[in-house]
Amino acid sequence: MKITDKAMQGTPTQADQWLVESFGRGHGALIGRITPAGSRTFYFRYAGTKGQVRLPIGQFGAKGDGNAAFTVAQARSVAMRWAALYRGGIKDLREHLEQQRAAERQELEQARQAVELERKRRVTVRDLFGRWRDLELKSRTLPSGERTGRKDSGALALAQFERHAFDHIGDMTAKDVTRADILRVIDAQLTDGKQRTAQMLFADLRQMFAFGLDRELIEVDPMATLKKARIVGTGTERNRILSAEEVRKLADALTRANMNPRSVCAVWLILATGCRIGELMGATWSDAGADRAVLKAVADVEGVKLGFVDLQARLWHLPDTKSGREHTIHLSAFAVRQFEQLRDLRESCAWVFPSTAGTGPVCVKSFNKQLSDRQRTDEERMSNRSKSVDALTLPGGRWTPHDLRRTAASLMAGSGISGDVIDECLNHQIESRVRRTYIRDRREADQVRAFDALGERLAELVEQSAPASNVTRLRAA
Repeated sequence: MKITDKAMQGTPTQADQWLVESFGRGHGALIGRITPAGSRTFYFRYAGTKGQVRLPIGQFGAKGDGNAAFTVAQARSVAMRWAALYRGGIKDLREHLEQQRAAERQELEQARQAVELERKRRVTVRDLFGRWRDLELKSRTLPSGERTGRKDSGALALAQFERHAFDHIGDMTAKDVTRADILRVIDAQLTDGKQRTAQMLFADLRQMFAFGLDRELIEVDPMATLKKARIVGTGTERNRILSAEEVRKLADALTRANMNPRSVCAVWLILATGCRIGELMGATWSDAGADRAVLKAVADVEGVKLGFVDLQARLWHLPDTKSGREHTIHLSAFAVRQFEQLRDLRESCAWVFPSTAGTGPVCVKSFNKQLSDRQRTDEERMSNRSKSVDALTLPGGRWTPHDLRRTAASLMAGSGISGDVIDECLNHQIESRVRRTYIRDRREADQVRAFDALGERLAELVEQSAPASNVTRLRAA
């Protein structure tokens, strides 16, 4: 007989009801069971090596899904499949099915693990940048004392990627990024005429993807065949210095530039000390009595290097600098004169160049803008900015604060100061490993003589540019 849905829905009796649908002698049978409690179950019955075996198929359900519950047709299909296995020579179906289910479970687990592994390996460009920054860009000091990473811990790189790269490729899986994707990022900057930005992005993207390749986060470096010179051009090293004649003209120009008095002093201090602009804006008065930890925290937020100016000792001490070393600048009479003018402008805060609110230093960009705004043509005049558009224009072309630092080194060299002493005065990173490891002498006495010679040279140039009635002779150190 054939088992039907109607039969499986029959009324329970006081004893088990067994419905049998034979597939033929030696082929097994589909069994339906209705218990007194109303449970309805399907089995496949066959002759095993030790007698008849009933393998459960599952519960009956009029609208079965073939998994949690079975219709008669669904149960029959399972039973016939098992019957075929039985006829094919598999006599211990229970063991065979258990092995099959175990293999299926193992296969499912392997698939799940593969999906999970793929999920973990699905590193977006943002993720890749984060790992690269944490492992290679973060500034840290090794047990040997050697500094690694970038001075800003990758802050500039992050800002560039946030501004120019992440909108294009940030959410892409890193291993799916192509050369075309990279060039779309770079070309957007070149189209806007921002070659320097394009060069910086190119270099950082190349380093980041090389990092990802080393750690098998990507399989192919999309930048491997891209040539920097062909794509973004080669960077040219800036070598602008102000000649002695330009320094004379600068002295006269500053009187007509309508600049903040502190900014005028800043120009002369960079020339007199060879400091970096971030170091100058981070200068504080050593006698201010402020909490140095608080000052350091503010300096870090503002991106400047904290330093302490002691006019009585004629010293400017920087505990931490770009080169990773502390640095002490001897203040020549010329430099002292600038700081004295700044002291006359001093407000009730520790910063030598305070912001308008007085809670921190003035922004480095603010000083840069004051200089660049006064080196324009009338056509380049910007609204709501200085009207003295060409007041600081010099014969040799545009100049920047860093060009003043370079000029300070040149003036020292012109005064007979040796290159190694100039390197110490400017606190250059020592490239030679031998010098860095074995020569610890900072040449302090030679630095003092060098800074004084520089100050005397600047005083001479400034005096030559001023009307005789306005000359204030600076006493040599």
